[in-house]
Amino acid sequence: MKQRITMKYEYVIVMIMSMVAIIYLLIFGMQSKVCLKKFSSYSLPNDDNLLSNKKIKLDIKELDMITPKFCPNTSVIHNLMPIPWKILDKFQTRMLITSKFQIILTEYSTNARLRTAVRRFISRLYRKTGILLNMNSTVTSEKLIIECNGLGSDYPQLGENESYQLRVSTNNINLKAKTFTGIVRGLSTLLQLIVLIDTNTMIIPVVEINDKPRFPWRGLLLDVARHFMPVKVIESILNAMEIVKLNVFHWHLTDDQGFRVESKKYPLLHKMGSDGHFYTQEDIKYIVDYARNRSIRVVPEFDMPSHTTSWFVGYPELATVPCSYMIERQWGVLNASMNPTLESTYHFLDVFFDEMATLFPDQYFHTGGDEVESFQWSQSESIQDFIRQHRLNDNQGLQAYFTRRVQNILHKHNKLLIGWDEILSSNLRRGTIIQSWRGPGSLINIVAQGYYGILSHGYYLDHLSSAAFHYSIDPLIGTQWLQEEQSARILGGEACMWSEYVSSATVNSRIWPRTAVIAEKLWSPAKEVDVNCMYDRLKSMNRLIDQIGVKHLSDYTRKLKILVGSSNDELFQSLKILADTCEALGIRARSQTRKYSSLVALNRFVDVLQPESELIRNVETIVRLTKNTLASTKLHSLFSVWATNHVRLKNFFYNNSLFSEIELLSENLSIVGKMGLQVLMYIDNGETVSKKWIRDQNEILYRLEYEVSEIRLAAVGPLRYLLLCEVRWCLDYKIFLSVLLVIILFLVIVKKIGKRRLSLRKYNIKILRKLYYSSSQYC
Repeated sequence: MKQRITMKYEYVIVMIMSMVAIIYLLIFGMQSKVCLKKFSSYSLPNDDNLLSNKKIKLDIKELDMITPKFCPNTSVIHNLMPIPWKILDKFQTRMLITSKFQIILTEYSTNARLRTAVRRFISRLYRKTGILLNMNSTVTSEKLIIECNGLGSDYPQLGENESYQLRVSTNNINLKAKTFTGIVRGLSTLLQLIVLIDTNTMIIPVVEINDKPRFPWRGLLLDVARHFMPVKVIESILNAMEIVKLNVFHWHLTDDQGFRVESKKYPLLHKMGSDGHFYTQEDIKYIVDYARNRSIRVVPEFDMPSHTTSWFVGYPELATVPCSYMIERQWGVLNASMNPTLESTYHFLDVFFDEMATLFPDQYFHTGGDEVESFQWSQSESIQDFIRQHRLNDNQGLQAYFTRRVQNILHKHNKLLIGWDEILSSNLRRGTIIQSWRGPGSLINIVAQGYYGILSHGYYLDHLSSAAFHYSIDPLIGTQWLQEEQSARILGGEACMWSEYVSSATVNSRIWPRTAVIAEKLWSPAKEVDVNCMYDRLKSMNRLIDQIGVKHLSDYTRKLKILVGSSNDELFQSLKILADTCEALGIRARSQTRKYSSLVALNRFVDVLQPESELIRNVETIVRLTKNTLASTKLHSLFSVWATNHVRLKNFFYNNSLFSEIELLSENLSIVGKMGLQVLMYIDNGETVSKKWIRDQNEILYRLEYEVSEIRLAAVGPLRYLLLCEVRWCLDYKIFLSVLLVIILFLVIVKKIGKRRLSLRKYNIKILRKLYYSSSQYC
């Protein structure tokens, strides 16, 4: 009896699974149709016909106008980045601002820093709107009243009060803060709120804002060792940092490829280790003061004990292997390291830090400590004897010993130490800050052991990740189980601009505008996670940063014109069309080519390209969310322009053999354009295509997207969505009938072998998994 029940149970399972499979296939067939006839194959017009069509016209501004907006139109936040903590938008009314508008300082009106900050605001507003305001003591009906209740520290400090209150009525603006820094942060918000409506008039929403930062440490690291950055470039970066409310400029000054600081105590450091590209001590003082006036701290980094080849060019006695050294031209983790066992090493560093402490007033000094390759230590008998004598256990223990000695030297000069993850096991003083580049797990370990932490993992700008990726990274993710005291030790984060593949001509295009997104994560409330609204606001911030003098957008156009090398405007426009559909890839893709060094000029097409194409993001938004005739017409025009752009560029490639990579990209864009036209024909006419055709086209798109090294053809993105999610497809009738036949045979076989009491449950699970995965789609 029990055997019969078991057999019956198995038959029931088989029948149920078979019925599920049949129902699935029926639904599958009804939804997608069974291809009983060959689908229509549209013949595309050739290049000549497309070029002769005068209706084909692409207006990027019109495309932007039909792109859906995600920030509420009734809210003031669509112009703000970072988003303030509290906003009260009063009935959507607006205040008019004309050239008669006056700016009045009620307190500390003679303070030079405060007056300079206001003049900087006036200058930026003029760049943005063309209207020049006045700073005056005369009381008028239209005025900005600035109330600074206290100047705070002369040099910005970690954890200082950065809060402010901004209140806008129909005829007055009141900005109030307890410190100079609060006034600076409030002026940055005010600059974003003001909008030009005609040549003589601006408007600002009537609003109340109470704002403060979420984290006290909001930084940007700039690597000037691998590629030197002139003072003017650093000025532009600091100006943009002020706008997005970043407050720490982490200056990576030394590495294997260069020593960038003038040292009068050890002049061979900069004379022999910099190729002549270094900052004089006057430059250092100027940059520190320039940042101070924008309430930005300057934290220097002198990386040690590794990443120190440039030190050894002038002073080889510092090295584990004291021999002749040259400045490194390649990237990577190298063997050369300081010798931590010699007292002369610590005497040298004591004198050096004493000199640097007079140049950098910040209480924190960064000493690196990352990527220590201990091969030379392992090969040295004297160093291994030292490890045994001091009971340091191993090379890691030796690094911990070195870090503690360096920390004691810094403490002697009233400085606190910061280092990368690798110094965590060094048994350091409790006030130490450790910067996590290896992940949130490392950050949790840092604060759990009683140290302070800042996060950089996920904020590496040289990877050229999307703004959406950076927006998804939060210093407090995964820290729910930490005690409140431990979570409070997470001070914030830093974006990192490493310069292996960045020069002074391209650095701003790699930093901005994506760093503004990281700045928002570190300033605004954690609840602000709307990616689509973030991109809306990022457009405004991108243009504002360019308007105040960073010029990363203006330089994009200028560099393309340089590549064209002629005054032919049509040729330039065609090259720009191609460039707008491409995105530069980051360090991982570029390092695979193995053809770069610090001496290679970074002036190719990939260096001009932006990390993220605003045009392509607009197009992707349109194809996903806009279903109307106007959008379809614009997409037809766009794909037509892409399809014919290569014809316009042929003469350019014919005369420039060096641009073969651009020629292949251009050909691929033409293929994408023609494929896009074909896909739109199927969609517009409601035609059905075979699943195999869609799969074949998708494989072509994957090849086109990354066929040219170091560059992504981003135009593939919106077409892939149309192909996989909008085109109606059908299942080939042969496949459909074959699957039905297999199910029937399966039932027969099960009936025949049923007496063997086979357990079919594991096979049923496999069938369910296959059915599930075959039904999932890209969209």
